Amino acid sequence: MKVKGYTLSYCPWCNRAKKFFADHSVQFDFVDYDLVNSEDQKRIEQEMKSHTGGDVSFPYVVIGEAVVVGWNPDRYKQLLGLKE
Repeated sequence: MKVKGYTLSYCPWCNRAKKFFADHSVQFDFVDYDLVNSEDQKRIEQEMKSHTGGDVSFPYVVIGEAVVVGWNPDRYKQLLGLKE
């Protein structure tokens, strides 16, 4: 299952999300929103808003077709079919 998302390089919750996927040997593709140019930031904001009803919050994680906004390891496990 494909895992991607948007994070902030300085956000502790975003770093926990990245560590969660690494610790569970789940391949993921994350982009640090604060480190990309303004054009990419606008594109990212539009994508996020289209899936959240206008909310731009981090971490923003897409697992398959499901969007998870915020640090939510239980939901990550559920969507990935991981055991405790």
